[in-house]
Amino acid sequence: MTRPPAFSSNPPVLLRRLTPADGPEMVRVVMESVAHLRPWMAWAADDLTAEQVLANAAASTDAWDRGEDYSYAIVVDTAIVGRCGMIPRIGPGGLELGYWLHPTHTGRGLATLATAALVDAAFTLPHIDHLKIIHDSANTHSRAIPQRLGFHEVARVSPPQEPLTSAENGVDVHWLLTRAQYLAHRTPAG
Repeated sequence: MTRPPAFSSNPPVLLRRLTPADGPEMVRVVMESVAHLRPWMAWAADDLTAEQVLANAAASTDAWDRGEDYSYAIVVDTAIVGRCGMIPRIGPGGLELGYWLHPTHTGRGLATLATAALVDAAFTLPHIDHLKIIHDSANTHSRAIPQRLGFHEVARVSPPQEPLTSAENGVDVHWLLTRAQYLAHRTPAG
């Protein structure tokens, strides 16, 4: 099975395959971000522990090797500032993309740059013909990213696919980008 590249960049952002060695830095980044993430991400629960974050970083290698989850550290100036990834859970030929940043790194376009690098990495895989981003309709910050990157809203679904969090309204917005749209968006006119 073909795997995505271990690195993808869109300066100043570098995506680097997450490994167990990233565990200690991920613990810091996640634990500092929990209050910021909790309203939107069910995994960022009140009882999240450093041990769980370490275990997740360690498990990322096996998940990557099995083709179940391709997780990347989002790196800026050699420091991990967030995480993004691709999960093959939307059917054949597709990947679902996800992303989050440490709160001190939001509002500067880094999530958009990271997601653009993730899109580039995803479409290096010859069997991938479409990508999806799914977020709660109340999460307007997440909405801006697929809009900027040429994704098209294709559905609003309720109930949501994941447990509801405190800020969510329970309506998942599905955004789609096909390989053809990606290539057309990145091909110079003329």
